[in-house]
Amino acid sequence: MSRAAAKACLPPPGLPSKGLQTHSDAVFLTRRCLLGRLLGGLALPPLLASAGGLALGGAQPAAAQDLRYFRIGTGTTAGTYFPIGGLIANAISNPPGSRPCDKGGSCGIPGLIVVAQASNGSVDNIELLRAGTVEAGFAQADVAFWAYSGTGSFSGKRPFAELRSLGMLYAEAIQIVVRSDGFIDRMPDLKGRSISLGEEGSGTLVEARLILDAYGLSETTITPHYLKPGMAADRLAKGELDGFFMVGGYPVSAVADVAARVPIRLVPLDGEPAARLLRTQRFYIEDEIPANAYPGSATTPTLSLGAELLTRADRDPDLIHGIVRALWHENTRRILADGHPQGRNFDPARAVANVSVPLHPGAERYYREAGLLGNAANEENRAPAPLPDNGAGTGTGSDDKAARNKPAGEKTVR
Repeated sequence: MSRAAAKACLPPPGLPSKGLQTHSDAVFLTRRCLLGRLLGGLALPPLLASAGGLALGGAQPAAAQDLRYFRIGTGTTAGTYFPIGGLIANAISNPPGSRPCDKGGSCGIPGLIVVAQASNGSVDNIELLRAGTVEAGFAQADVAFWAYSGTGSFSGKRPFAELRSLGMLYAEAIQIVVRSDGFIDRMPDLKGRSISLGEEGSGTLVEARLILDAYGLSETTITPHYLKPGMAADRLAKGELDGFFMVGGYPVSAVADVAARVPIRLVPLDGEPAARLLRTQRFYIEDEIPANAYPGSATTPTLSLGAELLTRADRDPDLIHGIVRALWHENTRRILADGHPQGRNFDPARAVANVSVPLHPGAERYYREAGLLGNAANEENRAPAPLPDNGAGTGTGSDDKAARNKPAGEKTVR
């Protein structure tokens, strides 16, 4: 390719183009353009711009039938799902001409191009999977279970019985971010304040409602907003918002961004309300966000839950087997560890320890072959406590079979 042709792929200086929010977006767009030229004008899906950096080294023109696309629903660009999804897409994509696995290249399925698609998060990804518009998607464990069983925040909808897991990737922490000068120290201090609970379709909104209810609050006792993480962070920095909820593997870019602009603190989730949530919500884990996870932040007790990669039962078992094998390959784990702090927490030994829905047969075959299928998903004894009738909280009196099945004092290992 000529230097002029390559230059034509680059975005304008300063990234003023609509839809380009970060330098990474520009890199993805540039790679998409370069790949399109390398493949001799092959029409690529628009969402390929989000693929986490396709391996282009030595790529040669290929016929359309040589390529397969696999879309992963992730989250907003200011969260954790999107960058993690981009890293996974980069690691397991294996277009024609890629460097071989044994020489440090992709260890994915030959001809497969994986696309990390931005979305609103867990709930949105479930609906994209239900509609068949993505092949896989990230979701919080409790959200996945409720969709699978038609309970909780999915009450009244047809159970998504076809939902299957490829495994748990890492634990993501519930984070309530406030300004240090805002006189909010504990959860009760949120009363009457202007708080973003996350946008519709996000898992953050689901967890925010559970947390508020557990601490005797609700959307009527605060001034609620339903914002994307980046917008919430910007408004907090400007003093237009008192705080916002975020669920993600720290450090979350939206929280790091606001912490670089104004002093922040994280509100602790502890005491009896947190203990009750641990008893009644099977997928919650006692956790702690370490000091200086964000500039100046203190050690903060919180709750976390697993982030799972999900698909549909009707996906080709051989394809899913190959994807899971590539996901846990040592080359992929190295890319993840180098690319994001949460990438260092990926551990295949914990991938099936408490998945929320049945494993896909292709994934199950991989974990059996790897000798990792111990306490894997099954149809029994994994339900969390149901949401109350208004869908906004936990209910405070239940201590059911789900709670008894959860190991006492379970805590995230970092």
